[in-house]
Amino acid sequence: MNFSSLTAHSSFPISHSSFLISTMKPSIPKGTRDFGPQEMAKRNYILNTIRSVYELYGFQQIETPAQETLQTLMGKYGEEGDKLLFKILNSGDYLNKIADDELTERNTLRLATKLCEKGLRYDLTVPFARYVVMHRDELQLPFKRYQVQPVWRADRPQKGRYREFYQFDGDVVGSDSLINEIELMQIVDTVFTRFGVRVQIKINNRKILTGIAEVIGAADKIVDITVAIDKLDKIGIDNVNQELRAGGLTEEQIAKLQPIIALEGTNEQKLDTIAQVLKDSETGMKGIEETRYITSHLATLTSQLQVDLTLARGLSYYTGAIFEVKALDTPMGSISGGGRYDNLTGIFGMPGLSGVGISFGVDRIYDVLNALDLYPKDALQTTRVLFINFGEAEADYCLPIVAKVRRAGIRAELYPDAAKMKKQLGYANAKQIPFVVLAGSGEMEQGRVTLKNMETGEQQLLSPDELVDALTFII
Repeated sequence: MNFSSLTAHSSFPISHSSFLISTMKPSIPKGTRDFGPQEMAKRNYILNTIRSVYELYGFQQIETPAQETLQTLMGKYGEEGDKLLFKILNSGDYLNKIADDELTERNTLRLATKLCEKGLRYDLTVPFARYVVMHRDELQLPFKRYQVQPVWRADRPQKGRYREFYQFDGDVVGSDSLINEIELMQIVDTVFTRFGVRVQIKINNRKILTGIAEVIGAADKIVDITVAIDKLDKIGIDNVNQELRAGGLTEEQIAKLQPIIALEGTNEQKLDTIAQVLKDSETGMKGIEETRYITSHLATLTSQLQVDLTLARGLSYYTGAIFEVKALDTPMGSISGGGRYDNLTGIFGMPGLSGVGISFGVDRIYDVLNALDLYPKDALQTTRVLFINFGEAEADYCLPIVAKVRRAGIRAELYPDAAKMKKQLGYANAKQIPFVVLAGSGEMEQGRVTLKNMETGEQQLLSPDELVDALTFII
């Protein structure tokens, strides 16, 4: 019997013995979470806020499958990323084509390539690149898309890091203009201003990092350099220098990096200083020019904007501007980030299509808003008025009035059972329903109802139309 095919309302006969497994204590996989009604109200507030801002800028929504072929996913995230991919076992007799000696050899990676043809998506960027290539004849360029879906990583769960989590990405492909970078930063600023979260937006440029590696004579060590300096906030300068030594840099090269790593001042001062250092690097100067253009047009942001030459996230595919966003009032790490990529679709046979994008970490934003208690009350409100059920006749009287209230856009419930008044009022209190409507024999004779404010205890005798007017005014 395939229990996955049964729904909660299935009439399929199931024997008691079929559910012996139900005696086990239920659990969920590590790194995943359940979300109840209150949590979902909070998450929907986050998603609706970000969605509304994206749409202000002309972005359109797409979705891609939860599973992609491993051919699509493998090799796009580096060796470590490949290890974190959740692979899906082939259906049917998946061992049929596996030789006994291959099983006894226990080579996990080799077996995985034969046992698994699909995997759960690791992020939304690679599926988006695949989508653009497959649908290129249908798309109007530049194409501005947003996408909000869960992604999965076989990572070690820890605070703020989950194996299943949501990303909310926005990308523009088919345009080289730096106006796209500017608008993406404006989107970030608008979103967090609406949330009431103070953030710092850090910006750097891959071309500047390339220039730095060139001028210190270590162009072939750019990955080692950037991986090390990107950890400055976490491990400190001494440990960064130790990693640089381990990466093969000489003491002279490390010494040349020190003033660059420790660069201080305003954004303009930092760019002026690094321009002197990179004056002989064409690539580096191009990165400075791009960064100046972006920062000069973002002077009016509410958020803090900081040029940070140690920022080196996503170096495996970013080619220009790099962004990272951190909350200032809670130690949550990065809650958004992104950058410019010039040839991401090239991995699927469509070279030369430039793009730039950002990703909001929905789960981390959720944790930040929880930590700072920044959810507006109206975002968490559910039912606004509960109709008390005194019996069959009273319920029949209330049903058309409930329908009238709902047609006015007011969230309303009729308690389904003629339970004791105390139980029904307890239900209203538990759900934080601010108003109840009572309709007993006296109200029914007058064609009216009694509206009760649960907080103040104030009561009003109203006609159905007056009830709608009163609720519309006070809710």
